[in-house]
Amino acid sequence: MVGPKTYLGWKVDYSKPAGEPAFSAPDSVSWQVFKNPVALGIGGICAVLLEFADARIRSGVWDHSTFKTDPVGRAERTGTAAMVGVYGPQSAARRVIQGVTNMHAQVNGTTPSGEAYRALDEELLDWVSVTAGYGFLIAYDRFVRPVSDKDKCAFFQEGAEVANLYGATTEINSLDDFYAMMDKLAPRFEPHPINTEFLDIMSGRAKLTGVPKFLRRAVVNAAVDILPPVVRQKLELGNEYDLSTFDRWLLKLLGRMADRIPVPGTPPAQAATRLGLPANFAWKSKADRERILEKAAGSVLQPGE
Repeated sequence: MVGPKTYLGWKVDYSKPAGEPAFSAPDSVSWQVFKNPVALGIGGICAVLLEFADARIRSGVWDHSTFKTDPVGRAERTGTAAMVGVYGPQSAARRVIQGVTNMHAQVNGTTPSGEAYRALDEELLDWVSVTAGYGFLIAYDRFVRPVSDKDKCAFFQEGAEVANLYGATTEINSLDDFYAMMDKLAPRFEPHPINTEFLDIMSGRAKLTGVPKFLRRAVVNAAVDILPPVVRQKLELGNEYDLSTFDRWLLKLLGRMADRIPVPGTPPAQAATRLGLPANFAWKSKADRERILEKAAGSVLQPGE
């Protein structure tokens, strides 16, 4: 079994306290997307590229974090923050989010061109929040299973409360809302050596536990593949990052397999048991999940129980 995770000094135990809800419900689209490691890997890299497109965020991350010296550790901590917002008990999620906010309050500086930035600028918080959602959702849609327009909207809406706790203020209810924000910021986007250095780290230099070396380049290229075309063009990520037909097929195969194979001790498994559901709940078919939730609701409502 996987034990509690430590993040910013807080131990996050997804299995306790019994019955405490998460910010996303078990029947949410988020519970489906975030359980899939293929979607998280591809989507996470895509999100970083979207963030790094803006010089203020790129400088803030590169100059004030361990990203360039410990990219995997930094990515894992970011992943933990995302996971606790979806699966963690709300009390733990609030503690982690407050810790992240306190850390970000100390991040400020100037870009190489001399533009001042603060990590807690509302515009930057809005963009960071929505890029993560876009990356994970589109990666799941392209490499695991198609997500309906209705469920895409639901996914963004499910993340609104957590985004607000991080300080985001712009309401995002759909992909159209994401694209509107992107279009507003796009004139700022620019290529930079840090972008390609980051991709080089993730495709080969970093030690990625559990990710075979031959897959790293495919995951990186898949992340570039799901970038909105205008962003890829602005970042000048050319044909060398094209995803081959074989790699696309392989990633889809792995994504679909991962969507059906339960992983004991992981956040979605522990969160399910915390809420009185089978540990493999998130990996069951939609029909089975609905039956389980209906039965659970009925048992709670039984007289005398």
